Amino acid sequence: MAVVSTEQSSPRESSAEQAGTEPTAAEQALDTQAGTAEEPPKRASGKLLGLLGGVAVVALAIDILTKVAVVANLEGKPPVELFGGLLYLDVLRNPGAAFSLATGMTWLLALLATAVVGVIIWLAPKLRSLGWAVGLGLVLGGACGNLVDRFFRAPGPLQGHVVDFLSVFAPGGAVWPVFNVADSCIVCGGILVVLMSLLGRDYDGTVHRKKKAAQS
Repeated sequence: MAVVSTEQSSPRESSAEQAGTEPTAAEQALDTQAGTAEEPPKRASGKLLGLLGGVAVVALAIDILTKVAVVANLEGKPPVELFGGLLYLDVLRNPGAAFSLATGMTWLLALLATAVVGVIIWLAPKLRSLGWAVGLGLVLGGACGNLVDRFFRAPGPLQGHVVDFLSVFAPGGAVWPVFNVADSCIVCGGILVVLMSLLGRDYDGTVHRKKKAAQS
């Protein structure tokens, strides 16, 4: 009994077999390109997206936990000196932006922070840069940390005062404005993003190399 094969060969293979020759190098190259062109280069972006989210979650968690701890234990009490006076824990309620700026625009600051979070979320799937992922993760975590205060602390939604408690060199912000972990994350993340830009590295992985001046 004859066995009928169900395997089908491609037209290129059939023509090669009929001609009794192997596929040419050009045909093999076309086959290779066709096999690899459909592979989506998303593995790296997935890892970077996870890194951004992980950095943001850690920053947010540390900010919330430290604020809860200082409010519960230090609010209304004298400042606590640390590291021989290099740092003081001094709890203040800040209606303004980071480092006590724009104290009369609480609701606007809350809306701006919300817009920043939205922009970072929009950029996140397009990330192809490790430095940008870490930087934006820090900014995202810090912005969300202060937004939690804006929405859930007194005197009310979009009017909430941010808890600041870190004062360097002197209590009460005498030397430097009192800040919190979220402020530090925003500043560090912003510096990292600016540094990446100065190095010619975009968030999508594009590297801009400076052109050397033509020698006369």
